[in-house]
Amino acid sequence: MKVLVVGGGGREHAIIRKLKESKGVTEIHATPGNGGMYKDAKTVSIGAKDIDAIVKYAVDNKIDYAVVAPDDPLVLGCVNALENVGIPAFGPRAEAAIIEGSKVFSKNLMKKYGIPTADYNVFSDANKALEFIKTAPIPTVIKADGLALGKGVIIAFTREEAIDAINSVMNDKKFGSSGDNIVIEEFLEGPEVSVLAFTDGKTVKPMVSSMDHKRALDGDKGLNTGGMGTIAPNPYYTKEIADICMETIFLPTIDAMNKEGRTFKGCLYFGLMLTKNGPKVIEYNCRFGDPETQVVLPLLESDLLEIMQATTNGTLDSCEVKFSNDCACCVIMASKGYPEKYENGFEMVIPEDIEKDVYVAGARYENGKIYSAGGRVLGVTHVNETLKGAIDGAYAKVNKIKFDNAFYRHDIGARALLATEEK
Repeated sequence: MKVLVVGGGGREHAIIRKLKESKGVTEIHATPGNGGMYKDAKTVSIGAKDIDAIVKYAVDNKIDYAVVAPDDPLVLGCVNALENVGIPAFGPRAEAAIIEGSKVFSKNLMKKYGIPTADYNVFSDANKALEFIKTAPIPTVIKADGLALGKGVIIAFTREEAIDAINSVMNDKKFGSSGDNIVIEEFLEGPEVSVLAFTDGKTVKPMVSSMDHKRALDGDKGLNTGGMGTIAPNPYYTKEIADICMETIFLPTIDAMNKEGRTFKGCLYFGLMLTKNGPKVIEYNCRFGDPETQVVLPLLESDLLEIMQATTNGTLDSCEVKFSNDCACCVIMASKGYPEKYENGFEMVIPEDIEKDVYVAGARYENGKIYSAGGRVLGVTHVNETLKGAIDGAYAKVNKIKFDNAFYRHDIGARALLATEEK
């Protein structure tokens, strides 16, 4: 079976590597992919948002099944377009992908159907938002309505920071039209958990939980990024909490989307906060998280292609979804200066013995060598029986990889390790 993976980052590389293990896969194509995937897929320089070109390529190359991984093409209707020409695809159609494409939609959905989340207010007028913030409880959370590369959420710890955030998003258009509307919501406290779940619109089969590290610097300091590393499973996410989430969040969300005529099929990402009043939804994503995928999929023991096809076909209830009991840690190696200004174009040396555990997020391939090409460059993953072993192993691999201007956090998993020791 010929499979096309739409997207070009570390998440897509992890998906491609896992699909290579599937017995039904004969060829993997990636649009656009990146230079670090040259051993794993045929990469084609078609942008992930160029829906017409993606569909034409899929038809011309007789693609049997497509996996649409990033948020932008999902929200733009890539799955719809592929299905319209008879190519089945993994991922939600545009009418369901709105659950991530609009924060206003998702917050209103949760309110309408009683799904636990933070209290919130929606604003389309910057002056009204600025007036509201004068008396709003602080800290507060300000979210751009639309997609913003995972960076459209600002936690304001002072009123001045909140005012700056509103001006930046609504008046200065930091995220373009994504900031035409904003959500100002209650600041929740507690451990954060990411849970990705396969769903065919009826059945929900959660993957192993994970913990992301969004801040750029050690000690959870610095700017928000697309993610500097992650571990799995998340020690705060117990069996008891998982059962509560299934009953109060996961299944109610799928039911709510069905009632709205927006049946969701694919991977639904639940960003959760475990508050003193129970688990609450911070955000939904309509796809695999990045870098969560780089720790979750290495623990998957079942056939990924079979699971994906079951979500498309509506047969997930009879499909095995099994994960290892091991732990995994992924450390992101970025370009110094990320998420703001950075230089790249530096040759990367990745030893062959660890190559299979390195997911390339941003690279170009030239004359048999790969060069850094992006803010987040690599995800380095290690699997072990223990969380400490997974963390130590990931950092041991990081120390073997060489490229100029490399930057990474030194404390990925430290908070989780502390939590396991406290139990």
